[in-house]
Amino acid sequence: MNASMLSYILLSCLLLSVQAEYCGVREIIRYTQRLLDDSSVSCPCRQTATSSCSCLPIPESGHELACFVDGTKHLMENTPSNPVITRLYWTFQALLDRSLCKRLAHGDQCQYETKGNVKEFLKKILTTYQEMEK
Repeated sequence: MNASMLSYILLSCLLLSVQAEYCGVREIIRYTQRLLDDSSVSCPCRQTATSSCSCLPIPESGHELACFVDGTKHLMENTPSNPVITRLYWTFQALLDRSLCKRLAHGDQCQYETKGNVKEFLKKILTTYQEMEK
């Protein structure tokens, strides 16, 4: 085995180990912050509301990723073509499907005790990922 082959194998192993713990922290924080700054993505949460953007799940510990998928999917379906929401949804979906982020427990079902409006939901995403960044 020559030196270039060995370095290629080592680099491949390094990339795989990095990818195994990919959580997309900076990307998700950036997108979430952008949505929080965009006032058009806000509406009140009323449990009985039939409005297109009703209440979103505020996840229990260990169910964050599944709830982030559910919540962003709901937002994506009810917010006219917002590319930032779409990007967030697909990022969360990929993290969940591939179990890429070991720091977020992988319950496939979203479990929550409370629901919140869009801003509360986005703040939960933000605080969850800001804690991971530390």
